[in-house]
Amino acid sequence: MKILVTGGAGFIGSNLVKQLQKDGVSDVAVIDDFSTGFRKNLDGLDITLFEGSILDRELLAEATRGAHAVVHLAARPSVPRSIQDPVASHHANATGTLYVLEAARVENAHVTLASSSSVYGANKVLPKSEKLRAMPISPYAVSKLATETYALAYSAVYDLPVLPFRFFNVYGPGQAAGHAYAAVIPAFVDAALKGLPLPIQGDGLQTRDFTFVDTVTQTISRAAREHIRSEDSVNLAFGTRHSLLDVIEVMEEILGSPLDRDHKESRTGDVRDSQAANDQLISLFPEINPVGLSEGIAKTIEWFRKK
Repeated sequence: MKILVTGGAGFIGSNLVKQLQKDGVSDVAVIDDFSTGFRKNLDGLDITLFEGSILDRELLAEATRGAHAVVHLAARPSVPRSIQDPVASHHANATGTLYVLEAARVENAHVTLASSSSVYGANKVLPKSEKLRAMPISPYAVSKLATETYALAYSAVYDLPVLPFRFFNVYGPGQAAGHAYAAVIPAFVDAALKGLPLPIQGDGLQTRDFTFVDTVTQTISRAAREHIRSEDSVNLAFGTRHSLLDVIEVMEEILGSPLDRDHKESRTGDVRDSQAANDQLISLFPEINPVGLSEGIAKTIEWFRKK
């Protein structure tokens, strides 16, 4: 069985490659241009690497040839980055997804895709059910809505088996920190271990549905291996809701000392509150046992310390 992971050198992608191999997938291929992923994330892994962009259709076709499934994670991440350069985000996320679907259609390969909770945007209803109206408020969110909508259109028109997941603040070992677009938990952990104040955008009371990466990769692996499909996008999160200040309190408990905080201005395009409804996810994957926030943050801190 061959499974192709686009963006396989990234945080989620490299963790997924390890999970697929743990689950017995004999042929794992990765396509990545290392624009946001890291070559070192693939060190020691038995994979076939196609170095380049998913926008290179010839290379993408070669990488997809003979694939049982494609997991499409390659993207230009970050809301702030999309605000700075919306066209680049559109090309990578929307056009790139279209190219991936076309390549998968040739092989009749199942496609699992990464969308984002950011598509809910200005819709303030909680929890976020997949039936809610999408109201994106950033170019990134629009590009992710295009990602999942293209996939569902290909399912309807070409009967291509697809499963678009909406990710909610995935975190865990392997997630990069120390750059302008770092996600909040690695940014917090990195600062704490360096003895620096934790950078908080706004008042810190904004809430997120944090999801540990192992739970995410186990779910994706099963979806890809078993060709699980859906006629709608599916939230990949578990209905938890924690503020950034809650995360800091958990970290203080694990580290055994108070942490300094540095409040900054809120970021344009950021959603205030996020929490997933998980009915559809549980109906498809009833065996899921998500990792709790305290355990997940402890594992993340341990990984940062070793690194």
